[in-house]
Amino acid sequence: MNLRHLKYFVATAETGQVSRAARALSISQSAVTGAITDLEREVGTELFSRSPRGMEPTAAGREFLSGAYEILSRLDEMRALARRSSSLSAKVRLAATYTVMGYFLPRHLERLARLHPNLEIDLLELNRAEIEIGLREGSIDIALLLTSNLDAADLASETLLRSPRRLWVASGHRFASRTEVGFDEIAQCDYIMLTVDEAAQTTRRYWSGTGHAPRIRLETSAVEAVRSMVANDRGVTILSDMVHRPFSLEGRRIRTVTTSMPVPTMDVGLAWRRGVELGPGAKLLAHYFRCSFDASLF
Repeated sequence: MNLRHLKYFVATAETGQVSRAARALSISQSAVTGAITDLEREVGTELFSRSPRGMEPTAAGREFLSGAYEILSRLDEMRALARRSSSLSAKVRLAATYTVMGYFLPRHLERLARLHPNLEIDLLELNRAEIEIGLREGSIDIALLLTSNLDAADLASETLLRSPRRLWVASGHRFASRTEVGFDEIAQCDYIMLTVDEAAQTTRRYWSGTGHAPRIRLETSAVEAVRSMVANDRGVTILSDMVHRPFSLEGRRIRTVTTSMPVPTMDVGLAWRRGVELGPGAKLLAHYFRCSFDASLF
C-alpha cells in the first residue's frame, strides 16, 4: 500500500466514478481501477460496490476512507509546514451551524492551530438564518454550514464535502443484511426524525417525492437520542455518513443501508457575502479548507 493507492481511492470515493476520479487526477482510468483492485486485494475486502450508477463505498470502504483522509491530511500538513510563514498573524470571525460544529470542525480546528498558530479564530455557533444575517451585516467574516440548505442570492458559497445519506437500522433489524431498501418498506417502520439544522424540512422534502411518508415516532434535536433509539431498535432514520457512528452510547451497533431511490447528499462548505473581499484571516481559512478537500492538490 502506498500514497498513490490512497489518493486514487479517495478521489474515487468522493467523485463516485472511476472516470471522474481519473479526470480529477489527470491519469488514465485503468490506473485508478488497477490501484483500487490492488488495494482491495491487500486489505482483503471489497471497498466499493460497483453498479451502473458508479462506485459506492461499502461499510468497510467508508471506514477505510476515514483513515485515508487522516493519512493524506498529515501529508498535507507536512507540506504546508514547509511552505507557510509562521509569522503571519490574522484574525477571522467564523460562524458554524450545530452539525458542522459537532461533526466536521473539531479536527480541523486542531490542525489549523498547528499549521497556523498565529491565526486567531473567533468562533460562533449559530443557525443558518443567524449566519446569513451576520454575513450581511459584517459581524461574521466567513461561515461553515450546510450549503445544501443555503438559498440566498447575496451570499456566495463553496461546497467542500458531499456526505451521502443512508438508512440507519439496528444490527438485528430485518434490513441490516440488505444492500438497499425501498421507501415503501421504510414507511412501514417507526421513524426517528432529527430536527436540528433543518433536518426535518430536508427529510420531508425528499420523502415527498417518493410517494410515501415516514411514520414518525419521535422528533428530536439530539443526535445521540436518534442514535440510541435506532440502536435499540425503536425505529429507523435516514442521516448522513458524516454524523454516523457505528455504536450508540450504550454500545449497541448501528448498521447503514443504501436506499433504492437516491437521497440528496448533505453538503458542507463555506459561505461569505458576495462581492466583499475576504480579509487575510478568512482567505487563509478558505485556502486551508480548499487544500484539505481538493484531491488533485495532494
